[in-house]
Order: sequence, then C-alpha cells, then structure tokens
Amino acid sequence: MTLSYGLVVWAAGMAMTCAADVRAEEPIAPIPLTVSVDPARAALGARLFRETRLSRNNSVSCASCHPLDRGGTSGIWPPQPLAPGSNIERDTPTIFNVGLNIAYNWDGSGRSLEDVVDAVVRSPVRFNNEWPRIVSTLRSERVYAKGFEAAYPDGLTAANLRDALVHYQRSLITPNSRFDKYLRGDRSALTTEEQAGYTLFKSFGCAACHQGVNVGGNLFQKFGIFRAVGPGPRPQEGGDVGRFGVTQVERDRGVFRVPSLRNVELTAPYFHDGRAPTLPDAVRTMARVQLDRELGPQETQAIVQFLLTLTGELDGRPLRPPASDPQAQRGPAR
Repeated sequence: MTLSYGLVVWAAGMAMTCAADVRAEEPIAPIPLTVSVDPARAALGARLFRETRLSRNNSVSCASCHPLDRGGTSGIWPPQPLAPGSNIERDTPTIFNVGLNIAYNWDGSGRSLEDVVDAVVRSPVRFNNEWPRIVSTLRSERVYAKGFEAAYPDGLTAANLRDALVHYQRSLITPNSRFDKYLRGDRSALTTEEQAGYTLFKSFGCAACHQGVNVGGNLFQKFGIFRAVGPGPRPQEGGDVGRFGVTQVERDRGVFRVPSLRNVELTAPYFHDGRAPTLPDAVRTMARVQLDRELGPQETQAIVQFLLTLTGELDGRPLRPPASDPQAQRGPAR
C-alpha cells in the first residue's frame, strides 16, 4: 500500500495534536543526558579501548572495530559488510549506547558486557590472548600500574581491566538527538515530514520491535517473518542460524537480537550480514520481510527522514558522518 504525500502530511498533522506530554504515550524514551560511571575507571577504560596490547600480536584494539568517528562500528563508509577476521561472518554492532541493551552480539551470546570483553580477548580471530598475559604486560607500564592502584583497592587485575573497559563502554551514550528533544516536548525539533515518518513508523508496526530507550536492543526476533530473506553478501553453508547456535532451540533458528536504531544513519551497511547498503534499502527490506508491506517512495522517504533524527551527541558534540561519506548510506528513496 502506498500513501499519497497528502496523507503523509496529514499523518504528521495528527501527530502534532497528540497530548502535551508525549513521553507518557510513546513507545520510545529519550536517552538520559548522563549516566552514572566512575570517572577514574572510565578514563582507564578509554585508554584500554585503544590499547593494541590487549591483542596477542599487538595489532588491534577495541577501537579497530568500533571507531568512535565512524558510528562506533567498522561498517560505515566505505561499506565493510563483515567484521575483520577470517571466521567472523557478521556485521560489527555499534558500541554507542551499548549499555542500554539487554543482550549482546547478534545472537545474544553475550549476557553481559563483561562476557563480551572476555569473549573478544579469548577469540582466536579477535585478540587471541589470555588475561594473565595481558596483566603481566600492562603491569610493567607505570601509567597503568599507578592508574589502577588509584582507581581500585586491589590494583591492576584481570577483573579490574574488564571492569574499566565496561565502565567506559557504558559511558558511550549519545543523548540529545532531535527526536529526544521532541520527546521532551520541543515540537519544533522535527519537521512535518519527520513527524509523518514517525507516525508511519508506529502505525506500520516498526515500533513493536524498535522501541524503548535504545529504539531496539531489548528483544530477539526472527529475520524474515513473512518472506524468506535469501542469502546475504557472503553466504554461509547452511545459512546463519542466529540464536539457534547459542540455545540449540529450534524456534531460535534465524532469530537475531533486534539492533538499536540510535545513530542508524552512521552505521551502514545494515542487518547482521550487511546486506542493505543504505537506509532506504533497509527500510524497504524490513517492511517487506517483517511486515508484509511494499512501501512507496514517499513512505520510504518519510521513515528515513524520521530515522535521521535519531542521531545524537557524543560528549556534547553532534555526531556526523565522515567527510568522505557524501551521505551515500542514506541512498535514494526510489
């Protein structure tokens, strides 16, 4: 079904007449302006996030796959659909707002951020290292030894290294997007078309999965409810089984963690296998395979315009696509 532009504008008009306190009735909540983390521990975590000596061959760090100037993911521009590593078959999730998720990795294999840090350190295709070796290496450097002595009663230990990294990751929130301002009562923060897109986003059912403070990240869903999705750009033998690989429960085959849509304009390509190079591609795919809808150009454009309002700020500075990216990840509505 395709709505005329007049109906899209009407939808925006209806949205503008809602109750004054929009937060009470909306499926999405604004990101808190601050989070509670220990600043000394977060500062150590920030240094560790860029520390290549966490990897056995001293070649990669957390920032290698989660560069903060590229949406917190290695798959922004130019498109890099799959994470580095010969056996890693999934797109790199963003590190931004990761503390607002309830599970981690596309298949939910990480039950906590501490679990994820452990898994990355030990993974043969990521850091390929062991904590005793890392502790021995970093204790020999004065800045780490002194820093951990000041921040932790027992100094530099494997548990405290994990804790510092988690403190930093939890600090990487991106509040104050234009949509957050709208939710807090500033109706001028969104244009008529952006409000129309949000109305469609809700009325079509997108908000059933993409809701909450992180606009996703808090449940699992099968990819391809109404239609088969087909192989991705780098098909795996037997297909990606998703959460089934973790639970071995048949109903979890092809099920993935619903990603956050926060800062989604910065995180192309899209989906667990990077199959959608642009936001319009992703919107049309989701409508078709998850909602059994074929969107027209105006509907697609309106929803994309809404999604662009979810880009927030990091440390008080608005996030922006890299200069080398001429907003190509947004793509044409068609």
